[in-house]
Amino acid sequence: MTIETPHGALRRPAELARTIDVSGLVDAEGGLVDRVIFTDQEIYRQELRRVFAPSWLFLAHADQFHKPGDFFTTYMGEDPVIVTLDRNRRVRAYLNSCRHRGARVCRADYGATRNFTCTYHGWSFDLEGKLVSVPNKAGYPESFDTREWGLVEVPHIDSHRGLIFGTWNPDPVPLRESLGDMAWYMDAMLDHDDEGTVVVGGVHKWVLEGNWKLAAEQFATDWYHVNMSHASALMVLSPTGKGPKDEIVHRTGRQYGSPNGHGAGFPVHPKNRFDAKTVHQWTDYAALRERLGEARVEGPLTNGHATVFPNFSYLPVNGSIRVWHPKGPDRMEVWAWTIVDRSMPPEVREAQRLYNLRTFGPSGIFEQDDGENWSEVQAVAHGFVTNSVPLNYQMGLGSERDDGRHPGQTSELYSDAAGRAFYARWRELMTTPAWHEEGK
Repeated sequence: MTIETPHGALRRPAELARTIDVSGLVDAEGGLVDRVIFTDQEIYRQELRRVFAPSWLFLAHADQFHKPGDFFTTYMGEDPVIVTLDRNRRVRAYLNSCRHRGARVCRADYGATRNFTCTYHGWSFDLEGKLVSVPNKAGYPESFDTREWGLVEVPHIDSHRGLIFGTWNPDPVPLRESLGDMAWYMDAMLDHDDEGTVVVGGVHKWVLEGNWKLAAEQFATDWYHVNMSHASALMVLSPTGKGPKDEIVHRTGRQYGSPNGHGAGFPVHPKNRFDAKTVHQWTDYAALRERLGEARVEGPLTNGHATVFPNFSYLPVNGSIRVWHPKGPDRMEVWAWTIVDRSMPPEVREAQRLYNLRTFGPSGIFEQDDGENWSEVQAVAHGFVTNSVPLNYQMGLGSERDDGRHPGQTSELYSDAAGRAFYARWRELMTTPAWHEEGK
Protein backbone atom coordinates (compact mmCIF):
# COMPACT_ATOMS: atom_id res chain seq x y z
CA MET A 1 0.00 0.00 0.00
CA THR A 2 1.44 3.38 -1.02
CA ILE A 3 0.51 6.27 1.25
CA GLU A 4 0.43 9.51 -0.70
CA THR A 5 1.46 12.71 1.07
CA PRO A 6 1.57 16.29 -0.26
CA HIS A 7 5.34 16.16 -0.74
CA GLY A 8 6.43 12.60 -1.27
CA ALA A 9 5.27 9.06 -0.64
CA LEU A 10 5.93 6.23 1.75
CA ARG A 11 6.10 2.70 0.40
CA ARG A 12 5.18 -0.09 2.78
CA PRO A 13 6.89 -3.40 1.95
CA ALA A 14 4.53 -6.12 0.79
CA GLU A 15 5.84 -8.46 3.52
CA LEU A 16 3.97 -6.40 6.10
CA ALA A 17 0.66 -7.26 4.44
CA ARG A 18 1.29 -10.87 3.53
CA THR A 19 -1.87 -12.49 2.17
CA ILE A 20 -2.92 -15.89 3.47
CA ASP A 21 -4.98 -18.13 1.19
CA VAL A 22 -7.95 -18.94 3.42
CA SER A 23 -10.07 -20.55 0.69
CA GLY A 24 -9.50 -24.02 2.18
CA LEU A 25 -10.46 -22.98 5.71
CA VAL A 26 -14.20 -22.58 5.04
CA ASP A 27 -16.25 -25.24 3.25
CA ALA A 28 -19.59 -23.44 3.20
CA GLU A 29 -21.02 -25.92 0.72
CA GLY A 30 -20.16 -28.90 2.92
CA GLY A 31 -20.78 -27.13 6.24
CA LEU A 32 -17.24 -27.25 7.71
CA VAL A 33 -15.13 -24.50 9.28
CA ASP A 34 -11.48 -24.68 10.35
CA ARG A 35 -11.29 -23.11 13.80
CA VAL A 36 -7.90 -21.53 13.01
CA ILE A 37 -9.93 -18.64 11.58
CA PHE A 38 -10.76 -17.72 15.20
CA THR A 39 -7.22 -17.88 16.59
CA ASP A 40 -4.58 -16.89 14.03
CA GLN A 41 -3.12 -13.39 14.36
CA GLU A 42 -2.20 -13.01 10.67
CA ILE A 43 -5.69 -14.07 9.59
CA TYR A 44 -7.06 -11.46 11.97
CA ARG A 45 -4.86 -8.74 10.47
CA GLN A 46 -6.07 -9.78 7.03
CA GLU A 47 -9.67 -9.45 8.26
CA LEU A 48 -9.03 -5.83 9.17
CA ARG A 49 -7.72 -5.19 5.64
CA ARG A 50 -10.16 -7.24 3.59
CA VAL A 51 -13.35 -7.61 5.65
CA PHE A 52 -13.61 -4.42 7.70
CA ALA A 53 -11.90 -1.85 5.44
CA PRO A 54 -14.15 -2.53 2.39
CA SER A 55 -17.47 -3.24 4.20
CA TRP A 56 -20.33 -1.01 5.31
CA LEU A 57 -19.95 -0.81 9.11
CA PHE A 58 -22.48 0.43 11.65
CA LEU A 59 -21.41 3.72 13.26
CA ALA A 60 -24.26 5.17 15.30
CA HIS A 61 -27.98 5.95 15.48
CA ALA A 62 -29.26 9.20 13.98
CA ASP A 63 -30.89 10.09 17.31
CA GLN A 64 -27.39 10.66 18.75
CA PHE A 65 -27.01 13.82 16.63
CA HIS A 66 -29.36 16.80 16.99
CA LYS A 67 -27.30 19.93 16.38
CA PRO A 68 -23.98 20.83 14.70
CA GLY A 69 -21.04 19.76 16.81
CA ASP A 70 -22.74 16.73 18.36
CA PHE A 71 -20.31 13.82 18.15
CA PHE A 72 -19.89 10.15 19.01
CA THR A 73 -16.61 8.23 18.95
CA THR A 74 -16.53 4.62 17.82
CA TYR A 75 -14.50 2.15 15.76
CA MET A 76 -14.44 0.77 12.24
CA GLY A 77 -12.62 -2.49 12.80
CA GLU A 78 -9.82 -1.29 15.08
CA ASP A 79 -9.68 2.17 13.51
CA PRO A 80 -11.00 4.84 15.92
CA VAL A 81 -13.42 7.28 14.27
CA ILE A 82 -15.40 10.38 15.20
CA VAL A 83 -18.95 10.64 13.90
CA THR A 84 -20.28 14.20 13.99
CA LEU A 85 -22.81 16.65 12.56
CA ASP A 86 -21.08 19.45 10.65
CA ARG A 87 -22.24 23.07 10.35
CA ASN A 88 -24.50 22.15 7.44
CA ARG A 89 -26.09 19.36 9.51
CA ARG A 90 -24.41 16.70 7.41
CA VAL A 91 -23.28 13.52 9.19
CA ARG A 92 -19.56 13.00 8.66
CA ALA A 93 -16.95 10.66 10.10
CA TYR A 94 -13.21 11.08 10.51
CA LEU A 95 -10.30 8.94 11.58
CA ASN A 96 -9.75 9.87 15.21
CA SER A 97 -6.02 10.32 14.83
CA CYS A 98 -4.03 13.54 14.61
CA ARG A 99 -2.01 13.96 11.40
CA HIS A 100 0.98 15.17 13.45
CA ARG A 101 1.90 12.36 15.85
CA GLY A 102 -1.19 10.18 15.67
CA ALA A 103 -2.88 10.68 19.05
CA ARG A 104 -6.65 10.81 19.19
CA VAL A 105 -8.07 14.30 18.66
CA CYS A 106 -11.19 13.41 20.65
CA ARG A 107 -11.02 11.27 23.79
CA ALA A 108 -14.61 11.69 24.94
CA ASP A 109 -17.22 9.03 24.18
CA TYR A 110 -19.78 11.60 23.05
CA GLY A 111 -20.68 15.25 23.47
CA ALA A 112 -20.76 18.54 21.60
CA THR A 113 -17.88 20.70 20.41
CA ARG A 114 -16.77 23.31 17.88
CA ASN A 115 -13.35 21.80 17.24
CA PHE A 116 -11.42 18.58 17.83
CA THR A 117 -8.09 19.39 19.47
CA CYS A 118 -5.23 16.98 20.02
CA THR A 119 -3.99 17.16 23.62
CA TYR A 120 -0.48 16.10 22.58
CA HIS A 121 0.69 19.18 20.60
CA GLY A 122 -2.50 21.19 20.14
CA TRP A 123 -3.30 20.69 16.47
CA SER A 124 -6.99 21.57 16.12
CA PHE A 125 -9.56 20.53 13.49
CA ASP A 126 -13.02 21.92 12.77
CA LEU A 127 -16.27 20.03 12.14
CA GLU A 128 -15.39 19.72 8.44
CA GLY A 129 -12.10 18.03 9.36
CA LYS A 130 -9.95 21.01 8.35
CA LEU A 131 -6.77 21.77 10.26
CA VAL A 132 -7.51 25.23 11.68
CA SER A 133 -4.86 25.77 14.34
CA VAL A 134 -1.18 24.75 14.59
CA PRO A 135 0.87 26.01 17.55
CA ASN A 136 4.26 27.41 16.47
CA LYS A 137 3.21 27.26 12.84
CA ALA A 138 6.09 29.59 11.97
CA GLY A 139 8.49 26.73 12.68
CA TYR A 140 7.27 24.76 9.66
CA PRO A 141 8.69 25.17 6.12
CA GLU A 142 6.94 27.38 3.55
CA SER A 143 5.71 24.22 1.79
CA PHE A 144 3.59 23.32 4.84
CA ASP A 145 -0.07 23.86 3.88
CA THR A 146 -2.72 23.29 6.55
CA ARG A 147 -5.24 22.46 3.79
CA GLU A 148 -3.30 19.27 3.09
CA TRP A 149 -3.23 17.98 6.69
CA GLY A 150 -6.88 17.74 7.71
CA LEU A 151 -8.42 14.71 9.36
CA VAL A 152 -8.76 11.61 7.18
CA GLU A 153 -12.45 11.42 6.29
CA VAL A 154 -14.54 8.29 5.90
CA PRO A 155 -15.47 8.71 2.22
CA HIS A 156 -18.99 7.31 2.30
CA ILE A 157 -21.71 7.64 4.96
CA ASP A 158 -25.26 6.41 4.45
CA SER A 159 -28.18 5.38 6.63
CA HIS A 160 -31.11 3.03 6.71
CA ARG A 161 -34.09 3.98 8.87
CA GLY A 162 -31.94 5.86 11.39
CA LEU A 163 -29.01 3.42 11.43
CA ILE A 164 -25.85 5.16 10.19
CA PHE A 165 -23.21 3.15 8.34
CA GLY A 166 -19.85 4.10 6.86
CA THR A 167 -17.21 2.50 4.65
CA TRP A 168 -13.60 3.28 3.78
CA ASN A 169 -14.18 1.92 0.28
CA PRO A 170 -13.92 4.90 -2.12
CA ASP A 171 -16.25 3.23 -4.64
CA PRO A 172 -18.62 0.98 -2.68
CA VAL A 173 -21.77 -0.85 -3.62
CA PRO A 174 -24.57 1.43 -2.29
CA LEU A 175 -25.69 0.59 1.25
CA ARG A 176 -29.23 -0.32 0.21
CA GLU A 177 -27.89 -2.67 -2.47
CA SER A 178 -25.48 -4.20 0.03
CA LEU A 179 -28.36 -4.89 2.44
CA GLY A 180 -30.50 -6.43 -0.30
CA ASP A 181 -33.38 -8.50 1.07
CA MET A 182 -31.99 -8.00 4.59
CA ALA A 183 -33.65 -4.56 4.62
CA TRP A 184 -37.08 -6.27 4.61
CA TYR A 185 -36.17 -8.12 7.82
CA MET A 186 -34.59 -5.05 9.42
CA ASP A 187 -37.69 -2.96 8.74
CA ALA A 188 -39.75 -5.34 10.84
CA MET A 189 -37.92 -3.72 13.76
CA LEU A 190 -37.24 -0.23 12.40
CA ASP A 191 -40.35 0.78 10.45
CA HIS A 192 -43.29 0.51 12.82
CA ASP A 193 -44.54 4.01 11.99
CA ASP A 194 -43.48 7.22 10.27
CA GLU A 195 -41.82 8.59 13.42
CA GLY A 196 -38.99 6.03 13.36
CA THR A 197 -36.87 5.03 16.36
CA VAL A 198 -34.86 6.73 19.10
CA VAL A 199 -32.14 5.66 21.54
CA VAL A 200 -32.89 5.31 25.25
CA GLY A 201 -30.40 4.70 28.04
CA GLY A 202 -27.10 5.44 26.34
CA VAL A 203 -24.54 2.87 25.17
CA HIS A 204 -23.43 -0.08 27.29
CA LYS A 205 -19.93 -1.43 26.67
CA TRP A 206 -18.18 -4.55 27.89
CA VAL A 207 -15.26 -6.79 26.90
CA LEU A 208 -15.42 -10.53 26.20
CA GLU A 209 -12.69 -13.07 25.61
CA GLY A 210 -13.69 -14.51 22.26
CA ASN A 211 -13.42 -13.93 18.53
CA TRP A 212 -15.85 -11.39 17.10
CA LYS A 213 -17.13 -13.86 14.48
CA LEU A 214 -18.48 -16.21 17.16
CA ALA A 215 -20.92 -13.54 18.32
CA ALA A 216 -21.82 -12.19 14.88
CA GLU A 217 -22.42 -15.69 13.54
CA GLN A 218 -24.62 -16.71 16.49
CA PHE A 219 -26.90 -13.71 16.08
CA ALA A 220 -27.21 -14.52 12.36
CA THR A 221 -27.96 -18.22 12.60
CA ASP A 222 -28.28 -19.79 16.03
CA TRP A 223 -31.71 -20.37 17.55
CA TYR A 224 -30.44 -23.90 18.25
CA HIS A 225 -28.64 -22.90 21.46
CA VAL A 226 -31.63 -21.19 23.09
CA ASN A 227 -33.29 -24.12 24.88
CA MET A 228 -29.98 -25.50 26.22
CA SER A 229 -27.84 -22.44 26.94
CA HIS A 230 -30.71 -20.30 28.25
CA ALA A 231 -32.63 -23.02 30.08
CA SER A 232 -32.28 -21.38 33.49
CA ALA A 233 -33.23 -17.94 32.15
CA LEU A 234 -36.29 -19.36 30.39
CA MET A 235 -37.28 -21.05 33.64
CA VAL A 236 -37.02 -17.77 35.55
CA LEU A 237 -39.10 -15.92 32.98
CA SER A 238 -41.84 -18.55 32.64
CA PRO A 239 -45.07 -17.87 34.59
CA THR A 240 -44.88 -21.22 36.40
CA GLY A 241 -41.15 -21.11 37.14
CA LYS A 242 -40.84 -24.55 35.54
CA GLY A 243 -39.84 -23.39 32.08
CA PRO A 244 -41.76 -22.58 28.90
CA LYS A 245 -44.47 -24.82 27.49
CA ASP A 246 -43.46 -27.54 25.05
CA GLU A 247 -45.04 -25.75 22.09
CA ILE A 248 -42.84 -22.74 22.82
CA VAL A 249 -39.68 -24.81 23.27
CA HIS A 250 -40.23 -26.57 19.95
CA ARG A 251 -41.29 -23.58 17.89
CA THR A 252 -41.09 -23.57 14.13
CA GLY A 253 -39.84 -20.67 12.07
CA ARG A 254 -37.54 -19.56 9.29
CA GLN A 255 -33.93 -18.51 8.89
CA TYR A 256 -32.78 -16.13 6.17
CA GLY A 257 -29.25 -16.27 4.77
CA SER A 258 -27.94 -13.61 2.40
CA PRO A 259 -25.21 -13.97 -0.26
CA ASN A 260 -23.78 -10.81 1.33
CA GLY A 261 -23.36 -12.60 4.66
CA HIS A 262 -26.36 -11.17 6.51
CA GLY A 263 -28.66 -13.48 8.43
CA ALA A 264 -31.89 -13.49 10.44
CA GLY A 265 -33.81 -16.20 12.25
CA PHE A 266 -37.26 -15.97 13.77
CA PRO A 267 -40.10 -18.17 15.09
CA VAL A 268 -43.30 -17.94 13.05
CA HIS A 269 -46.61 -17.88 14.89
CA PRO A 270 -49.84 -15.89 14.44
CA LYS A 271 -49.70 -14.83 18.10
CA ASN A 272 -46.09 -13.63 18.22
CA ARG A 273 -45.86 -10.79 20.72
CA PHE A 274 -43.43 -8.54 22.54
CA ASP A 275 -42.17 -10.05 25.79
CA ALA A 276 -42.36 -6.94 27.98
CA LYS A 277 -46.00 -6.80 29.11
CA THR A 278 -46.22 -3.01 28.95
CA VAL A 279 -44.81 -2.97 25.42
CA HIS A 280 -47.16 -5.76 24.33
CA GLN A 281 -50.24 -3.99 25.70
CA TRP A 282 -49.30 -0.72 24.00
CA THR A 283 -48.52 -2.27 20.60
CA ASP A 284 -51.17 -2.00 17.90
CA TYR A 285 -50.58 -5.29 16.08
CA ALA A 286 -53.42 -4.62 13.61
CA ALA A 287 -51.76 -1.37 12.50
CA LEU A 288 -48.45 -3.19 12.14
CA ARG A 289 -50.08 -5.86 9.97
CA GLU A 290 -51.45 -3.11 7.77
CA ARG A 291 -48.05 -1.41 7.48
CA LEU A 292 -45.64 -4.35 7.41
CA GLY A 293 -47.74 -7.26 6.23
CA GLU A 294 -48.78 -10.46 7.97
CA ALA A 295 -45.51 -12.30 7.27
CA ARG A 296 -43.41 -9.82 9.20
CA VAL A 297 -45.79 -9.50 12.14
CA GLU A 298 -46.03 -13.27 12.66
CA GLY A 299 -42.26 -13.60 12.12
CA PRO A 300 -39.35 -11.15 12.45
CA LEU A 301 -41.31 -8.37 14.18
CA THR A 302 -40.75 -9.76 17.68
CA ASN A 303 -38.75 -12.82 18.75
CA GLY A 304 -35.73 -13.47 16.60
CA HIS A 305 -32.09 -12.64 15.98
CA ALA A 306 -30.15 -11.03 13.15
CA THR A 307 -26.74 -9.86 11.94
CA VAL A 308 -25.84 -7.38 9.23
CA PHE A 309 -22.45 -8.55 7.96
CA PRO A 310 -19.90 -8.25 9.31
CA ASN A 311 -20.45 -7.15 12.94
CA PHE A 312 -23.78 -5.39 13.55
CA SER A 313 -26.54 -7.41 15.25
CA TYR A 314 -29.96 -6.81 16.71
CA LEU A 315 -32.82 -8.41 18.68
CA PRO A 316 -36.28 -7.02 17.83
CA VAL A 317 -38.15 -8.30 20.90
CA ASN A 318 -36.24 -6.06 23.31
CA GLY A 319 -34.97 -3.31 20.99
CA SER A 320 -31.33 -4.33 21.32
CA ILE A 321 -28.81 -3.28 18.68
CA ARG A 322 -25.10 -3.97 19.09
CA VAL A 323 -21.66 -3.98 17.48
CA TRP A 324 -18.99 -6.63 18.03
CA HIS A 325 -15.83 -4.52 17.84
CA PRO A 326 -12.79 -6.74 17.12
CA LYS A 327 -9.89 -6.34 19.56
CA GLY A 328 -7.59 -9.07 18.32
CA PRO A 329 -8.36 -12.71 17.46
CA ASP A 330 -9.17 -13.54 21.09
CA ARG A 331 -11.12 -10.51 22.26
CA MET A 332 -14.11 -8.38 21.32
CA GLU A 333 -15.71 -5.29 22.79
CA VAL A 334 -19.50 -5.26 22.78
CA TRP A 335 -21.33 -1.95 22.38
CA ALA A 336 -25.10 -2.15 22.86
CA TRP A 337 -27.95 0.33 22.49
CA THR A 338 -31.67 0.09 23.25
CA ILE A 339 -33.84 1.63 20.55
CA VAL A 340 -37.61 2.14 20.76
CA ASP A 341 -40.33 3.61 18.59
CA ARG A 342 -40.32 7.41 18.90
CA SER A 343 -44.10 7.23 19.31
CA MET A 344 -43.81 5.19 22.51
CA PRO A 345 -44.88 7.09 25.64
CA PRO A 346 -42.30 7.39 28.45
CA GLU A 347 -43.59 4.47 30.53
CA VAL A 348 -43.48 2.11 27.52
CA ARG A 349 -39.96 3.23 26.59
CA GLU A 350 -38.84 2.60 30.14
CA ALA A 351 -40.41 -0.86 30.19
CA GLN A 352 -38.53 -1.82 27.01
CA ARG A 353 -35.26 -0.35 28.30
CA LEU A 354 -35.49 -2.30 31.55
CA TYR A 355 -36.46 -5.51 29.79
CA ASN A 356 -33.45 -5.21 27.48
CA LEU A 357 -31.15 -4.41 30.39
CA ARG A 358 -32.34 -7.41 32.40
CA THR A 359 -32.08 -9.86 29.52
CA PHE A 360 -29.35 -8.67 27.13
CA GLY A 361 -27.57 -5.94 29.09
CA PRO A 362 -23.98 -6.51 30.33
CA SER A 363 -25.30 -8.54 33.27
CA GLY A 364 -28.48 -9.74 31.58
CA ILE A 365 -29.65 -13.28 32.25
CA PHE A 366 -29.34 -14.24 28.58
CA GLU A 367 -26.25 -12.19 27.77
CA GLN A 368 -24.23 -13.89 30.51
CA ASP A 369 -24.92 -17.29 28.96
CA ASP A 370 -23.81 -16.17 25.49
CA GLY A 371 -20.61 -14.56 26.71
CA GLU A 372 -19.69 -17.69 28.64
CA ASN A 373 -20.20 -19.84 25.53
CA TRP A 374 -18.03 -17.66 23.29
CA SER A 375 -15.26 -17.45 25.87
CA GLU A 376 -15.37 -21.22 26.38
CA VAL A 377 -15.09 -21.89 22.64
CA GLN A 378 -12.17 -19.49 22.37
CA ALA A 379 -10.38 -20.77 25.48
CA VAL A 380 -9.91 -24.30 24.14
CA ALA A 381 -9.31 -23.39 20.49
CA HIS A 382 -5.56 -22.78 20.80
CA GLY A 383 -4.60 -26.39 21.50
CA PHE A 384 -2.73 -28.02 18.61
CA VAL A 385 -5.06 -31.00 18.23
CA THR A 386 -8.17 -29.02 19.15
CA ASN A 387 -7.34 -26.37 16.58
CA SER A 388 -6.94 -29.06 13.91
CA VAL A 389 -10.45 -30.48 14.34
CA PRO A 390 -13.04 -28.83 12.04
CA LEU A 391 -16.34 -27.47 13.29
CA ASN A 392 -19.70 -28.73 12.02
CA TYR A 393 -22.13 -26.29 10.39
CA GLN A 394 -24.27 -28.87 8.60
CA MET A 395 -27.65 -28.41 10.25
CA GLY A 396 -30.21 -27.72 7.54
CA LEU A 397 -27.69 -28.35 4.78
CA GLY A 398 -29.49 -28.22 1.44
CA SER A 399 -32.76 -26.96 2.93
CA GLU A 400 -32.38 -23.39 1.68
CA ARG A 401 -35.20 -22.42 -0.68
CA ASP A 402 -37.58 -19.67 -1.72
CA ASP A 403 -40.46 -20.31 0.67
CA GLY A 404 -42.82 -17.94 -1.17
CA ARG A 405 -43.48 -15.85 1.94
CA HIS A 406 -40.17 -14.38 3.05
CA PRO A 407 -37.65 -12.63 0.75
CA GLY A 408 -34.51 -14.45 -0.32
CA GLN A 409 -33.45 -17.99 0.48
CA THR A 410 -34.68 -19.30 3.83
CA SER A 411 -34.15 -22.47 5.82
CA GLU A 412 -35.75 -23.91 8.95
CA LEU A 413 -35.52 -22.07 12.27
CA TYR A 414 -33.12 -24.70 13.60
CA SER A 415 -30.43 -24.48 10.95
CA ASP A 416 -26.86 -23.34 10.23
CA ALA A 417 -27.84 -21.90 6.86
CA ALA A 418 -27.17 -18.26 7.75
CA GLY A 419 -23.92 -19.29 9.42
CA ARG A 420 -22.79 -20.95 6.20
CA ALA A 421 -23.73 -17.81 4.27
CA PHE A 422 -21.83 -15.68 6.80
CA TYR A 423 -18.62 -17.68 6.37
CA ALA A 424 -19.03 -17.93 2.60
CA ARG A 425 -19.06 -14.12 2.46
CA TRP A 426 -16.10 -13.95 4.85
CA ARG A 427 -14.17 -16.35 2.59
CA GLU A 428 -15.08 -14.32 -0.49
CA LEU A 429 -13.79 -11.06 0.98
CA MET A 430 -10.70 -12.66 2.49
CA THR A 431 -9.67 -14.07 -0.91
CA THR A 432 -10.45 -10.92 -2.92
CA PRO A 433 -8.04 -7.95 -3.09
CA ALA A 434 -9.66 -4.89 -1.50
CA TRP A 435 -9.76 -1.35 -2.88
CA HIS A 436 -6.48 -0.39 -1.18
CA GLU A 437 -4.65 -3.30 -2.84
CA GLU A 438 -5.44 -2.27 -6.41
CA GLY A 439 -2.39 -1.89 -8.60
CA LYS A 440 -0.22 -4.22 -6.55
